[in-house]
Amino acid sequence: MKQPVHFRDLGHMAYKDAWDYQERLLQQNLEIKSVVHRSSEPIDAATLPTQHYLLFVEHPPVYTLGKSGKMENVLIGEEERSERGIEFYQTNRGGDITFHGPDQVVGYPILDLEKFYTDIGKYLRSLEDVIILTLAEYGITGGRSAGETGVWIDAQVKGRERKICAMGVRCSRWVTMHGFALNVNTDLSYFNHIIPCGIVNKKVTSIKEELGHEVPMEEVKERLKANFCKVFDTELVAG
Repeated sequence: MKQPVHFRDLGHMAYKDAWDYQERLLQQNLEIKSVVHRSSEPIDAATLPTQHYLLFVEHPPVYTLGKSGKMENVLIGEEERSERGIEFYQTNRGGDITFHGPDQVVGYPILDLEKFYTDIGKYLRSLEDVIILTLAEYGITGGRSAGETGVWIDAQVKGRERKICAMGVRCSRWVTMHGFALNVNTDLSYFNHIIPCGIVNKKVTSIKEELGHEVPMEEVKERLKANFCKVFDTELVAG
């Protein structure tokens, strides 16, 4: 029987509001899992009634810096960010600096990995597989870049490497949060003011940039959902 994952499309939501929402869902799962630590009897964590979630959202323009990120990768000061209407947050996810904004699908899976596998590396590769499968449906060949997370195009061709999907996650007692940001019809000029993911001399791209035309956001979301279910062997349920 496939594990159910509660799907919620949050629409357009401020970054901090979505972050707080993720934290609430994560903490609910951690409270359930705390019975394992309080119990004097052996309890199989995989049998606990924790809930899986997959959240989709589009954020207003915002730069987010991961816990291992460096401020020098932010090339634009606070005053100019304010003038351009770009927010900034230091977060508790992995990774460095990235951009979230309109026409980008941001996916936040809140999964209890003890019901799948306890391997963060495998989890990240699985998220990358979701994106790679989705891009293939548009005739785009996505892949990986050695030692770097996310999904790339022409990663092995020096001078042509371009990142189409950034990733950064947090995991607490094997419950995940944060996730991926897939550039669909994204205004890529926002990336000019940062060193994306702290990686110099590599470009950023989008589905629109690769195809030469816009694609429907809802169509991309549906394909992401289907491929998520395929990769993680789950079924999405409403609510």
